[in-house]
Amino acid sequence: MPFDMEFTELINTRESIRSYDPSKPVPEETLRKILEAGRLALSAANRQPWRFLLISSPAMLEKVRGCYGREWFHDAPHVVAVVGMKDQAWVRSHDGYNAVETDAAIAMTHIILAAENEGVGACWIANYDPVKLREALDVTGDQEVFGITPLGYPRPDFRKSGIKKRKTPDEVGRIL
Repeated sequence: MPFDMEFTELINTRESIRSYDPSKPVPEETLRKILEAGRLALSAANRQPWRFLLISSPAMLEKVRGCYGREWFHDAPHVVAVVGMKDQAWVRSHDGYNAVETDAAIAMTHIILAAENEGVGACWIANYDPVKLREALDVTGDQEVFGITPLGYPRPDFRKSGIKKRKTPDEVGRIL
C-alpha cells in the first residue's frame, strides 16, 4: 500500500486555530463530514462509547462559552463536545482499566483532523470548567466531557505560523 502524502501534509501543516471569523458559519454538510470522521474512529472492542454534541445555536453557545474564558473561543460559530460514556466502554479484565478516555481522545483526534481537511479551524480544549460545562450540556451520570473544540473558519487576516515545536524522533521512540 503506498504512503498517502496528502495525509502527511495534513498532519504536518495542522495547527490549533485561535482566531475565528464569527460572521462565517460552517455549512451543515461540512459539519456532518467532520462529525462523521469522529463516528468512524476506532475504539476498544468497537464499543464506540461516545456522543458528539454540536453546539451552534446562540443560546447554547452562550452557555458553553461561559465555561472557557478566552476571547477567541467566543468568536467561533460552532463548538463540538466529545462526551464519553464510561458504562459503555470496554474495561480490561486484568486491572479494571476503562478505555473511555482513550476512545474519546481518538474520536476527537479524528474530528480535528477532518476539520483541518475541510479548511475549518479547530483547537482541542481541556481547560474548561467541567462543572459548568456538564450543567450547560446537561451531561449526567456516567457521562463525561473529555474535550471541546471550536469549529469555524479563521479570520481573513489569520496566517498559520508554520512552526511546529516537537521532540526529535529519538526522544519519543526507540526500536526494540
